[in-house]
This record gives sequence, structure tokens and C-alpha cells, in this order.
Amino acid sequence: MNFEWLISHPEVLLLALAPLFFVCILLEWLVRNRLPVNAQYHGVEVACNFALAAMHQATDLLAGLLIAKLYLWLFDWRMFDIQMTVVSFIALIIAQDFCYYWFHRASHRIRWMWAAHVVHHSSENMNFSTAFRQSLMYPLAGMWLFWLPLVVIGFDPNWIVFVVLLNLGLQFFVHTQAVKSLGFMEYIFNTPSHHRVHHGRNPQYIDKNYAGVLIIWDKLFGTFEPEVDTVEYGITKPVNSFNPLTVTFAEWRDLLADVSQPHLTWRQKIALLLSPPQASNTIENSGSDNNNLVDEKTTV
Repeated sequence: MNFEWLISHPEVLLLALAPLFFVCILLEWLVRNRLPVNAQYHGVEVACNFALAAMHQATDLLAGLLIAKLYLWLFDWRMFDIQMTVVSFIALIIAQDFCYYWFHRASHRIRWMWAAHVVHHSSENMNFSTAFRQSLMYPLAGMWLFWLPLVVIGFDPNWIVFVVLLNLGLQFFVHTQAVKSLGFMEYIFNTPSHHRVHHGRNPQYIDKNYAGVLIIWDKLFGTFEPEVDTVEYGITKPVNSFNPLTVTFAEWRDLLADVSQPHLTWRQKIALLLSPPQASNTIENSGSDNNNLVDEKTTV
């Protein structure tokens, strides 16, 4: 496998990185006795995490065929012809990470998107295998929409997909409790400490540290929170299941039940889809006015 072939087939990047991921999992497992209880590996949960990863990968490959056609069509309308050099590659990495920040933030603040993203947060443990906990519903939730500006600007779609997957691959390494601090890197990059906060259900940690690779976006847009108190992992509305199908569709089931209530107006139904995760009776009691919505804080 050479680099040119990889750029032409960026969808295999995470598979190419899989051996490195498994080495990290093995090393973390070997030092498990030095780690907190909620960093331990439990067979049934690890199996669930791997199943979720496989389902996510399969769906991404299938959906990617359609999304690639859209990206290529939009690429014909691009603003600039950007040639890939070292400088433009770095610019793409930074631009994509900026887009990822807003995708990630939207995934916590829009219930339709949270229904997919909640899968990643539903574990009450934090170890490298937690990074595999992904949803097959991301294409339906609209993750791909956030990279469209990069195509319109003029970055080659293959390079965009490569950088998106590279970003996700790098995020694997922040899902651990084995690393406490990375010194000066904490000021610029997303680190295990920053990401542990993001997975916390402690009130002060909810909806914080959306960073992909660079933590600077959280600091710029007011969503940064340092790790101070011990992190409690998971969500405030637990799924309580290791069945990958239950984990995947639990929030979609609840969302469908909420929007199917017959007494809701269409405006209220749309508000349920687009508002932050909340108690199902909030919109019922708000009439047609959506200005008084109060978050249930089910996001982490």
C-alpha cells in the first residue's frame, strides 16, 4: 500500500491504523492494575464496542459511495483550484478540525444529531476501546454536511475524506486514563485530560471540550473546561445495555416516541428534533413557543 493509493482510497485509513490501535489497547490492558476501576476492560463491553465499530465502518463505506458523488459534483463548482502541498495540507488539517469542532458541538446541541452521537458517550468506562464506540447512524444524522464548505472552497474530496479520517484516527489516542498530562501540549492540542472532561457527566463537564485535534477552538468559543474533579463517565440517561443494536437505536426510539405524540404541532415536532436533548414534556408544556426550552442535560 503506497501513499498515493491511500489518498485515492481514504476509506481504508482507519483499517490501516487498526494494528496500532490494538497495540495501544494491549499496552493499556497490561497496566490495568495501575488504573482506576472505570478504566478496566470488561469482555462484554469490549465486544459491544468492537461490534459498534464494525457496524459504523460498514455504514460509512456504503454511505460514502453516495456522499462521494455529491462531493465530486460540488467540486465542479469550487471557488479555487487548491493544489496539495505541505502548506495546503496543513491548512486543510486546521480547516477540517475547525469544521469538526462545529459538527461535534452540534452533535451535543441538536437532538437529531445527538441520537447518533450518544452511542459514543454511553459507556461508563474510559479506555482505548471506548474510541471504537461509534454509531452507524452518523450519515443519517448529517455528519458529512460539515465538510461541504471544504469541497466548495476547493480542497480535493479524496484529501478531505483522508483528513477527516486522520482526525478521527488521532482521536483514538485521547481515550485513555493512562496519561495524566502532556505538559505544554495541553495548551494547544486535545489531550486525554481534555477529552476525559468531554466524556464526563459531572455538571461542570457537560457539553465541554468538543475539540478534535486542537483545543484552541474550545478556548476561543467558550467551551473549554480543565480537568479538576474526578470524572464520572457516561450519560445522565443510561442505556443499561451491551447489545450494540440497543445502544445504537435507544435514543432514536425515544426521539420517535416524542415526535409521534399526536397533540404536538408540526412546529413543536421540528423543535423536538432541532433543540438540545431535553425532557419529553418540555415542549408539550411550552405550547407553540419554543423560547422557554430547558435542557435536561442528557449530553456529556
